[in-house]
Amino acid sequence: MDARSVDVMVIGAGQAGLSAGYHLHRTGFTPGTGFVILDADDGPGGAWRHRWPTLTVDRVHGFHDLPAMPFPAAAPQRRASEVVSGYFSAYEQEFDLPVVRPVRVEAVTSLPDGRLEVRTDRGRWTARALINATGTWSRPFWPHYPGRAEFRGRQLHTADYRGPEEFTDQRVVVVGAGTSAVQLLGEISPVAANTTWVTRRPPDFRDIDFTPEHGRAAVALVDARVRAGRPPSSVVGVTGLPVTPEVRRLRAQGVLDRLPMFERITPDGVAWSDGRFVGADMILWCTGFRAALDHLAPLHLRAAGGGIEMDGTRVIADERIHLIGYGPSASTVGANRAGRAAVTEIRALLARAAVLD
Repeated sequence: MDARSVDVMVIGAGQAGLSAGYHLHRTGFTPGTGFVILDADDGPGGAWRHRWPTLTVDRVHGFHDLPAMPFPAAAPQRRASEVVSGYFSAYEQEFDLPVVRPVRVEAVTSLPDGRLEVRTDRGRWTARALINATGTWSRPFWPHYPGRAEFRGRQLHTADYRGPEEFTDQRVVVVGAGTSAVQLLGEISPVAANTTWVTRRPPDFRDIDFTPEHGRAAVALVDARVRAGRPPSSVVGVTGLPVTPEVRRLRAQGVLDRLPMFERITPDGVAWSDGRFVGADMILWCTGFRAALDHLAPLHLRAAGGGIEMDGTRVIADERIHLIGYGPSASTVGANRAGRAAVTEIRALLARAAVLD
């Protein structure tokens, strides 16, 4: 099958990809020939369509509007996955965004003529520039611990979580110090036989109001890492955990009394070097995600530090490639700004190439 040609390819139709699509269309790129958005999912919503059913609108920690369309008012108890997916669907239609789905991108390579070849399970595209907005949801991180393969119970990741019912009357170990671990402990603890919270570092609770200054400082720290070519830390990891009324309730109940990380997993539980043992029927790994960038491996973008050296959204090693929803732009407001910035730089790049031609 002959390759289809576009000026700009966007991979991913979550918040970052839709923001980029909006700015591409607004600045004169023609949908379908000037740019295309490839998305691996069956329908709109990005990673949000996969969020667990018990994550309701009132429990989402801030969702920023996409450009030029306010996030709709919704009943607090509605599922966030449904509300956000509906919002993204309406956005794609309102701004005539050319989303092609489901398409799984297998590899991006560089062609001799300077274009990029995007190979997918539905054929090939070529593009003059690429905006990658694949996020992290498809790459859950499972840390290795001795004995994990011998555990006789069930092991789930946050990405597998579908509600507290399957934890009923189970002894559950929850691993991880992030927001997801706290939220899921709050849901699981009332139905489980018991829960044990285990973290590698003490959880970073902050009983303060998060101001825009705090947010900017956090983004700046993550930005410094990616500029140095180091793997990004999450913005949430830098900001810490807000002390909400729910956190105070869980603390009072003892649910958030954490233990340091265990040394090994046994067939029937987890064990520490000091002899402590906790029996478990289930281990829930709330250990985060990694950037889904394997399809870019043929371009050899990674720096010696293990990450991808960036200047804003632009990859230092290849100015044709922009990463959004990565590092400092891995938030809804950050993704919006990154989409606009990437499109501005790509327009300049293509304009310079046109002059040289």
